[in-house]
Amino acid sequence: MPDKINLASQIDHTNLKPTTMTGEIGALCAEALEYHFASVCVNPCHTATAKKALQGSDVKVAVVIGFPLGATTTPAKAFEAREATLNGADELDMVINIGALKEGHDSFVEGDIRAVVEAAGQAVVKVIIETCYLTDDEIVRACRLAVRAGAGFVKTSTGFGPAGAKVEHVRLMRSAVGPEIGVKAAGGIRTYQDAIDMIEAGADRIGASAGISIIQPLCPRLIWGG
Repeated sequence: MPDKINLASQIDHTNLKPTTMTGEIGALCAEALEYHFASVCVNPCHTATAKKALQGSDVKVAVVIGFPLGATTTPAKAFEAREATLNGADELDMVINIGALKEGHDSFVEGDIRAVVEAAGQAVVKVIIETCYLTDDEIVRACRLAVRAGAGFVKTSTGFGPAGAKVEHVRLMRSAVGPEIGVKAAGGIRTYQDAIDMIEAGADRIGASAGISIIQPLCPRLIWGG
């Protein structure tokens, strides 16, 4: 069982809605500071706003790339990655080209990921493979391509597909990448038990818009800095 006190530090507090306004990003960042989440995860247009709100804190800014379909061109993803890091992103959550993976174009998929990794500089790249569209064999292939391309994490889902994270997929992803890189579970994780199930299956990070609800059962026992 993971240390309950550290659960918040494994959550990427997320708002990727297309209707999100600047004030909502400010609130997201304030919550992340209050609850000591690992990061806020936002769309590219909100990168600078989030970075300013979190200045001087340990909370990171994670920005999505090629989101949510992964079907933009490789140069477009690389440009997004460079711009996001220039605007203050510490982490980049990129979506693979799912169709290319399913067609067996592994060298293209690996190159697509590598282009983002190279454009990211010091930022950590999390590779979203969108497991709901993939067979188990495709999940393993996608994970291994991400490792070869130099990614820091593999991630289950965008949260915009027909299904989100599943324990069995997290377990399979952890097996595929070994201990060397991180696994992020995202999509449909709404409760404390959901998060614990994913962590016990091998996830290092949880992506959720329900971060506060996830840790609320723990709040009376959390004494930050104590």
